Amino acid sequence: MPDELTLLERLVAIPSVSGEEGPLALFVEQSAREWGLNAVRDETSVRVEVRGRASGPTLALVSHLDVVPPGAGWTRDPFTPIVEGNRLYGRGSGDAKASVAAMLCAAADLHQAGLPAGRVVVILGYGEETRNTTMEQAVAVAGEIHGAVVGEPTNLEPATAQRGLMMVDLVAEGDQRHAGYAASEGDFRNAALVLARDLLRLDGLFDGRTHPILGQTTATPTMLEAGVSRNVTPPVARAILDVRSTPDWTHEEIAELLRSRLESRVEVTSRRLVPCETPAGSRLLSAARRVRPQASPFGSATCSDWVFLRHVDTIKCGPGTSRRSHTADEYVDLPEVTEARRFYADLAGAYLGGD
Repeated sequence: MPDELTLLERLVAIPSVSGEEGPLALFVEQSAREWGLNAVRDETSVRVEVRGRASGPTLALVSHLDVVPPGAGWTRDPFTPIVEGNRLYGRGSGDAKASVAAMLCAAADLHQAGLPAGRVVVILGYGEETRNTTMEQAVAVAGEIHGAVVGEPTNLEPATAQRGLMMVDLVAEGDQRHAGYAASEGDFRNAALVLARDLLRLDGLFDGRTHPILGQTTATPTMLEAGVSRNVTPPVARAILDVRSTPDWTHEEIAELLRSRLESRVEVTSRRLVPCETPAGSRLLSAARRVRPQASPFGSATCSDWVFLRHVDTIKCGPGTSRRSHTADEYVDLPEVTEARRFYADLAGAYLGGD
């Protein structure tokens, strides 16, 4: 049987920055086949399947093989896994190769023990850290899915809601003049001031609706641009808004609200990452609570491939801490990886067996 910690070290040692997942995908496919598992590798994902002796629902264990670039600030080689005490350091160790290792080993455990009914399919996509995630296509070719666990670092606490992400450009237009005459020539519009007033209007804009788990939708300016010269008034001023939405608002409603309250032109550049939540009366969440009664469900501020499983009974749960994702000297606590292996296997048994 594979060892989840050794497997994690090998996964981290194969660099897989988004767009360069090929060698890691091949390694995962070959490893799964060596363990006697049915594995398929194509342009959408690597999929590993365990079938039960009788028909039943399908549980998907979903994660991704790509990682973000190492970036600066590392005190260790980011692609040389280093174990210090109970921690393993390396890019992608927590986000999300710890989930990948635990899910693959759980599938091997279920294969060896024999699955009484149903199907477990591990779906490992590419490009999740970019706009080019393949998970939508991977889910489409994986067959019918009834429940899903998205493997992302949550310290093994089940996220039952996830914020969406909507990107918006605010574009304010004004008059370009010599700054010395800005206040002396009649009707005049400074694009920078128009934009500034709009940014102040964002405060409290979404106060009317509060989600019980995720709180309020937020619109955060992250980039500003204006000006052609220090002594010329800007004809155009722009701001990029990072809008973190909740299920209380559709992205269409958010766009309409912004347009009705702001002077600047509102240009929506991305709206596909919609918010998600586990359905009321979730059978999967009930099984997760039976398997791990000490778990504390929460709302996740970060996006994931959950958006492509939002019509399925889904939770997001995996080893590692989200705030360590994408950081220098990223690490994961190894006991969590071992616990995740047991959790995924036990959850599959409880969900598919209806215990």
